[in-house]
Amino acid sequence: MDIKDFRVLEDIYSANIYSPLDVVITKGKGVWVWDIEGKKYLDFLSAYSALNHGHCHPRIIKALETQAKKLTLTSRAFRNDQWPFLAKELCDFTGYEMVLPMNTGAEAVETAIKAARKWGYQKKGIPQDKAEIIVCANNFHGRTVTIVGFSTEPLYKRDFGPFTPGFVVVPFGEPEALEAAITPNTAAFMVEPIQAEAGIIVPPEGYLKKAKEICEEHNVLFIADEIQTGLGRTGKLFACDYDNVKPDILILGKSLGGGCWAVSAVLSSREVLGLFKPREHGSTFGANPLACAVTREAIRVLQDENMVENAARLGKYFLAKLKTLKNKYIEEVRGKGLLIGVELKPEAGGARRFCEALKDQGLLLCKETHENIIRFAPPLIIKEKELNWAFKRIKNVFKNVK
Repeated sequence: MDIKDFRVLEDIYSANIYSPLDVVITKGKGVWVWDIEGKKYLDFLSAYSALNHGHCHPRIIKALETQAKKLTLTSRAFRNDQWPFLAKELCDFTGYEMVLPMNTGAEAVETAIKAARKWGYQKKGIPQDKAEIIVCANNFHGRTVTIVGFSTEPLYKRDFGPFTPGFVVVPFGEPEALEAAITPNTAAFMVEPIQAEAGIIVPPEGYLKKAKEICEEHNVLFIADEIQTGLGRTGKLFACDYDNVKPDILILGKSLGGGCWAVSAVLSSREVLGLFKPREHGSTFGANPLACAVTREAIRVLQDENMVENAARLGKYFLAKLKTLKNKYIEEVRGKGLLIGVELKPEAGGARRFCEALKDQGLLLCKETHENIIRFAPPLIIKEKELNWAFKRIKNVFKNVK
């Protein structure tokens, strides 16, 4: 089969919800992937930051294989011998008292919403069914009906209503707007420390700190969605660390499963997560032993291989190199760590054609976001020589694409 055959099969049998670059990947190792024709590419997207550890990390694969031969699933109807250890290790690692495991990022966001509302009713005394959660414009927290309901992107909402009430939208990066939106019924404020899907939008320095202070002053929970930005991606363990902010509720996902398994988690205090009672929430696959074994090893690898420090050092290095690009199409280069966006001017004709050119000419895989922004997010295990290899090809594409 060639690429056309795969495309035809997908077009016939798969609902068309993505517009992937025309490459069929069949193998991955570290920061590299190979297509069905044997071409080698540098992965510069990391599955939207789910592959921070790189492809098929040998230690994580070994943990997966070992556990898969013993026990894969019990459901939460019974205990297993992996989840209690992961729960403790994850709490110790992040500094929280309790954790609630789920599978996908969207599930974790929904869980955080339920936790915040329950806290609002039982602890803050908000009248039943009146709780409000403040979110930011241009947010991306997932794809469920509740979540897209408070998105400000019309495409995500069209034909999917009616939507869940109880959400208030304020501008991102403006603490004054947050404070003005708070009412006695406000249970929480949920924010991405850096808006990745919106185009790598970095808020003003001190924004998160000020927002957390406002939340504390008004007895409002501060929820940080660190699904994409967490676990080293931005050069800190969590992006909130840049402002020395510890969220009341922390949402993790994507790379938590080491690029091998779908794992997400909500972490908070006993005052918040301790409010849940049996049968009020759940997940058949949440905390399954296979996911737990993989996640335990992924956390160890993250620390043993100094991936956070690598992202900080090489992110700074690569961002500086990208800012040396002189091209009439480039509006701005921005980011933190190895989460970097190159915003193009409208006359560039969109970011998609640059991503396609990088694939064809540079053998480098990245993706456009919001039409005019190229996102660069390689695995955190990348080396300086590989970044130099990538930069040479990026420079050539910007020089030669008409």
